Amino acid sequence: MNVSRVRALRGPNLWTRHTAIEAVVSCAAPECVLDNISGFEARVRARFPAIGSLHAASQQRPMSLAHVLEVAALALQAQAGCPVTFSRTSATVDPGVYQVVVEYSEEEVGRQALDLAQELIKAAVHDLPYDLNAAIALLHETHEDVRLGPSTGAIVDAAAARGIPWRRLTQGSLVQFGWGSRQRRIQAAEVDATSAVAEAIAQDKDLTKTLLLAAGVPVPYGRPVSSVDEAWAVALEIGLPVVVKPQDGNQGKGVTVNIVNREHLESAYRIAADIGEVMVERFLPGSDYRLLVVGDRMVAAARRDPPQVLGDGEHTVRQLVELVNADPKRGDGHSTALTKIRFDDIAVARLGEQGLVPDSVPDKGRRVVLRNNANLSTGGSATDVTDSVHPEMAARAVTAAQTVGLHICGVDVVCESVLRPLEEQGGGVVEVNAAPGLRMHLSPSYGKGRPVGDAMIANLYAHGDDGRIPVVAVTGTNGKTTTARLIAHLFSTSGLRVGMTNTDGVYVEGRQIDSGDCSGPKSARNVLMHPDVDAAVFETARGGVLREGLGFDRCQVAVVTNIGSGDHLGLNYITTVEDLAVLKRVIVRNVAPTGFAVLNATDPNVVAMASNCPGEVIYFASDRQHPVMVTHRAQGNRTVCVEGEWLVAAQGAWRERVALRDVPLTRNGAIRFQVENVMAAMAAAWGVGLAWDAVRRGLASFSGDTDNVPGRFNVMSFRGATVIADYGHNPDAMRALVAAVDAMPAKRRSVVISGAGDRRDEDIREQTQILGDAFDEVLLFQDACQRGRADGEVLKLLRDGLAGARRCRQVDEIRGEFIAIDRALDRLEPGDLCLILVDQEQVSLAHLAQRVAGA
Repeated sequence: MNVSRVRALRGPNLWTRHTAIEAVVSCAAPECVLDNISGFEARVRARFPAIGSLHAASQQRPMSLAHVLEVAALALQAQAGCPVTFSRTSATVDPGVYQVVVEYSEEEVGRQALDLAQELIKAAVHDLPYDLNAAIALLHETHEDVRLGPSTGAIVDAAAARGIPWRRLTQGSLVQFGWGSRQRRIQAAEVDATSAVAEAIAQDKDLTKTLLLAAGVPVPYGRPVSSVDEAWAVALEIGLPVVVKPQDGNQGKGVTVNIVNREHLESAYRIAADIGEVMVERFLPGSDYRLLVVGDRMVAAARRDPPQVLGDGEHTVRQLVELVNADPKRGDGHSTALTKIRFDDIAVARLGEQGLVPDSVPDKGRRVVLRNNANLSTGGSATDVTDSVHPEMAARAVTAAQTVGLHICGVDVVCESVLRPLEEQGGGVVEVNAAPGLRMHLSPSYGKGRPVGDAMIANLYAHGDDGRIPVVAVTGTNGKTTTARLIAHLFSTSGLRVGMTNTDGVYVEGRQIDSGDCSGPKSARNVLMHPDVDAAVFETARGGVLREGLGFDRCQVAVVTNIGSGDHLGLNYITTVEDLAVLKRVIVRNVAPTGFAVLNATDPNVVAMASNCPGEVIYFASDRQHPVMVTHRAQGNRTVCVEGEWLVAAQGAWRERVALRDVPLTRNGAIRFQVENVMAAMAAAWGVGLAWDAVRRGLASFSGDTDNVPGRFNVMSFRGATVIADYGHNPDAMRALVAAVDAMPAKRRSVVISGAGDRRDEDIREQTQILGDAFDEVLLFQDACQRGRADGEVLKLLRDGLAGARRCRQVDEIRGEFIAIDRALDRLEPGDLCLILVDQEQVSLAHLAQRVAGA
């Protein structure tokens, strides 16, 4: 068994809406068929009892090692605690070659699980040992390292539950919610609206106390100190006991409370000084409470108790701590509900205050406190008290947060009880924390958890707001780029700032910010990250979907122009038009429930996609009497068609008309494939909800020149002859171009063409077969990049296609695209027509424009 070409599908894809690992697996039959491997199933189950079923759901194909790889990779992740459920193995057209797809929640874990599953199979085949516990532990450790922490995860889960898209921007906790101009960002439990100034104030404990005191919020008296002697002097001045802590600390680091003597103070000073400037303040008696403020509300509160163990008369303090830390709820850092108790010098010192040492055996029932402070990060526990907080105390917490300028804030309060106002009991606010931890509120040790993630998302997005901008995805064999550009123009005419990706580049508000073929998911994600984008249009090519999936979770409108046979068939196991249709329908399957799929009613493969659309369907076709159109219209659904000299959008008795003469792209309706592109764009605009007046203005102001649609039937005049530049590169495009050219008068017709080497032989030959029946002269050129073909191989295939041509009388072979263009232009006479099928689109169009301008 050989595993090759492992890919991470990071968005909705050919197989599933989930993120997944896809691998190509070669199994040399019959050695890889389970029935032919004696004792294999017993050996693999002995090594991994929870592997699951190893029997094929279908008896048409025997189960192979590729299927075992799939099942094992999924089961290993599940055993490690990953929330994964989907996997699939699909046989390819190549004998013994399979595509294995396994869902992942974290990419690194998914890849690791695939490797460990291979090791398991190898061990079972060769009867070697396999350490299952080590494998699962490794996956679990990786998962804990790379997944979002509980605080950020709770906010993300709340966003996902509301349908708000999110994207992790770093390996840490920086997350973007929403798209384009609707985006918001968080860093753990801190939002983008919070200023660096507010965060700096919260870090400065002394300044925070000064501001809170001025705002009428009770705080303990104290001040910064620069030496142990000054600290002791301040402690005597304000009265023992005191608290010593770093002035800019967080998470309880370096904090020592209830200090009653100089020896204890000196130790506390050294600990705090290791972190930063030290401050001393009065110790407030009572319990430690954390009040969580989001916006202008206190949304949760918890009492925090210091880490402690309960004596049993048998175990030492050190052993008791080890027993408590063995609780699976406790872990290192912040990935679990509770943190392991730290057994360090501070804990030993606290034991000494109680007359104990680490090896002491406390009496049964004796409570042994291991720290004075109650932070969860040092092993403390939490009890929810949200419903008990007095309104006046909650109001002081909100005032504290707003005084500092924090939108999300953890306000630490020390008082006897939360049932009474702070002022009545001599309590006070001891700290105000930016980016507070949420674990104590989500999963308190005692009491019920609070949906604080929901509150934070509600602070970012109002009820009913999902943070999305209109997204239109466009796919098909031909017409994708023109349709995408026209839709983007209609958005722009409506006053929206548009981000667009296509095979020419990435554009934001008409400015190109990236070049090359940008029709894949990476470019789409970049547009959705751009803060100046109000609407997005994505040309979605097959390559990007196969390579990585979609760059978005769903779209408002999906447009499928057509499905043709010449679009890279034979690559990546897409061998038939039906295979291609299944791939292209990925965007249709991921239409929002309130969205639309815009489908070509004359293409059966496209029509078949309608049943996969979660939303509604708008069909388009020139022939309003096409059976699909008639049926759809009769059912009260939306259609776009041609009626005489009008483009008509109709639903029931409602109709909206646009005159073809007012749409320059169609040249008064003469270019039929452009009419189809316009109908698709109209339908998309309708699906998004653009105003029809704006649609009319947009259609009227969009021409077929090289500025709007470079390489898409650009018509120019050269010395009295007509020159057309186009990027068509498959048989269906040739047929459409021939139909358009036939409607244009010409004395003599010539065509300049090359062929893409990564197409099938029959597709390359078919292009010149079509052109040879429509043009008098054919100029064949060989491009610099043959895409894996031998020198002259593509030219031979093109010439073979011209054998038996009914019209072509002259064929020239030329090395070099510019030379071929110049040769064709030099031969033109007034009244002639020349179709130039450009290969290097941008540079060829620039060369052509220079020649036309100099004519």
